[in-house]
Formats: sequence, structure tokens, C-alpha cells
Amino acid sequence: MKKKLLKVSIIGNTNAGKSTLINSIIGEKISITNKKINTTEDLTEGIINIAESQIIFYDTPGLTNIKKIESNKKKFKQNLWRGLDQSDLILYLIDIKKYNFNEIIKNIYKLKEINKKIIIVFNKNDLIKKNSILPIIKNLNKEINVDSYFSISAKRKLGLNNLKKYLLSKAYYSPWIYLDNEITNKDDKYFTNECTRNAILTYLHKEIPYNIKIINKYFKYLKNGDLKIKQDIEINNLRYKKIILGKKGAKIKEVRTKSQNEISKVLNVKVHLYINVIKSNAD
Repeated sequence: MKKKLLKVSIIGNTNAGKSTLINSIIGEKISITNKKINTTEDLTEGIINIAESQIIFYDTPGLTNIKKIESNKKKFKQNLWRGLDQSDLILYLIDIKKYNFNEIIKNIYKLKEINKKIIIVFNKNDLIKKNSILPIIKNLNKEINVDSYFSISAKRKLGLNNLKKYLLSKAYYSPWIYLDNEITNKDDKYFTNECTRNAILTYLHKEIPYNIKIINKYFKYLKNGDLKIKQDIEINNLRYKKIILGKKGAKIKEVRTKSQNEISKVLNVKVHLYINVIKSNAD
């Protein structure tokens, strides 16, 4: 049977649920989720294979980066547009609790410039009345034209089957890009680094989480099956070190414990995580 392929970029505002959606569709945690802004830094790809079809999802940074050009946002902006450029279809995810008619219209007109199919997916439908979405769709249809609308709850996995059926119907004949047992373009080292970055996002505030880099220095499965990991948290300003460590090392211990537990849960292995805070050599 001939293979089919579809590449989908998932876009939306910060905390619309993009990473949660991709994790729910794939069935594995491949993209970190956090309430802080710009959690998704790199362009993470999630892969699902159903029968002869392979669907690749690009988990892009927040849609605010479609127009921001500040120097510290350039990486987010580049990864957002790279995901859009590579995709066949754009899935615009909207937190229905934060629905903003004018913002959606403005973003759709901007996205129309790249001439890709667009679907709008309303997320978190478990938090609203069932009959409240239809009037919203009617109002949007007066101003814009998109391929289709869907209503889901990514967290509770409601409405995902209808969404997957639609995406499968849009797949076209093409060789697969990934093997049938691959679910992401990122390896376990990348994932473990992301777990630590997620823990830092959880426990540290303001600009600190966005001015650090996680570097994997050691990653090895031991003879007894345990996983030993050594990571450096690289900071660009020495004043961050005291804050990251916390009083008597309490803060870094919280970060290490959360990251270690998350890695252990997902990889199903006992983890020994060691973290060191270092100053970057860059000027």
C-alpha cells in the first residue's frame, strides 16, 4: 500500500495548549508544558503513524512571535516561520476562554499570506457551555474563510478523534520522512534537558529562565539499568547563580527533584540527576 504524508504546524498564543495537544495526539510526552510564556523554544516535531499515513506535527513557539522582532525573540520568530514554511496545513489553536475576535481575524489575514490550508481548533471546550462555540464560528465566518473548525479539550483528550480523521483525509501520497517507530525528531538527551528547563521555568521567575542554557555533560545507562545524567545550567550573568541555588541550595534541589522525577516517569527508569550551575564564557 502506498504511503501518505501530512505536515501540520500547530500555532497559537502562549498557553493555548499547543504542547498539550501534540503530547495528547502522539500519546507520549515529547514537548514540555508550562504556564510561563514561550515554553516551546525549539521547533519540536511529533510523529504519528496511522495505517499507511504519517502525520508530522510542528510544535511552534507562541504566535506573538509572528510580529515581534526584538533580539531575544529572534530564535522564537525563526522557529515559528520555519514550522509554517515546512507544513502543508496550519492548525490555529485557540484557548476558547481567551477568545479575541479581532486578534483572530488579524492573525488569519497574516497567515493567509503564505497560502496554506488553515483550520481553527478551539481548545479547552470542557470549560465552557457546549452551545457557546457555534455563534463564535458564525461571526468568524463573516470575516474569514478557513478550511474547517474543531472543538476539543487537549488536556482531557476530547474531540481528538474527529480532528485526527480530518487530518488523515488531507494526507497525500508521499514517502514517509520518519520510520514507523519514531515519534519525535528529538532524542532522550534533548528531552532530559527540556525537563530541567521546565523545572527552572516552574520554580524561577522573571527573566532568569530565559537567560540560561541546559547542557548535557553526561548521559549513560548503568549496568543495573539506572540512568545517570550530569547537566550544566549555563548562565550569562553571575548574579543569577545565587538565585538559582537558593538558600542553602534549596532552590536547585527543587529543580533537580522535579526534573529527575519527570525524566524517570517518562523514560520508565530510575534516574540519578546531577546539576551544576556555571557561568557562560561568552562575552
